[in-house]
Amino acid sequence: MPLGILLLLALILPGAGRTEDVVTIAVASNFAATAAELAESFSVATGINVRTSSGSTGKLYAQVLNGAPYEVFLAADGVRPAMLARAGLGQEPFVYAIGALVLWSADVSLRGRDCFEVLRQGEYRRLALANPATAPYGAAAREFLIGAGLWDSVNQNAVYGENIAQTLQFVATGNATLGLVARSQLLIDGLPPTSCSWPVPVSAHQGLEQQAVLLSDTANARRYAAFLQSEAAREIIRRHGYEVPN
Repeated sequence: MPLGILLLLALILPGAGRTEDVVTIAVASNFAATAAELAESFSVATGINVRTSSGSTGKLYAQVLNGAPYEVFLAADGVRPAMLARAGLGQEPFVYAIGALVLWSADVSLRGRDCFEVLRQGEYRRLALANPATAPYGAAAREFLIGAGLWDSVNQNAVYGENIAQTLQFVATGNATLGLVARSQLLIDGLPPTSCSWPVPVSAHQGLEQQAVLLSDTANARRYAAFLQSEAAREIIRRHGYEVPN
């Protein structure tokens, strides 16, 4: 029977194969707020609690390789899930969300300015971006900056977040004038007012297709994967600023 049908059956049959009431998820930090709402909705629908750990995709991938007991990995790219599947540590990955990169500032001196022109002219103290080595949004930011011919100048004034959540924090607290952050993060409650923002063209970097991979063939993991692909989950994901696959 195809995997998709098995996942759907696991979701709609409440008692099917249930052995415990917790599923453990590793989630990329850009998706943490969305994952929290998804967890609540999933728990209400199934009675299964969701235990999440968030961090950069690269660090979570390393934890999986070192035996961390995650059952599902929600990465911010497709590279690490594919590597885990090829290594026999996970099933076939699938796209659950498509992200976007935004140049953003909360610095009041930039109110009404063109964020990209400020970046291009070098009229800023610090630019924040996620670590390109471990965070896919950081890798996308670096690719955009290289393509725009700005990498060499930016690199002298950059501050690197361990993940995209810390990157946003740098900008929101004023430790960086500008930041390349996830569009979804700008919907988080409690952020300071936006002074300027500029959507980075999708054509300026590799697509931010975020993929999930089942790391454990448990009933609860299968049910969570099925839920993640349901219309109820897709609506939550859209509301948090992501696109979803067709």
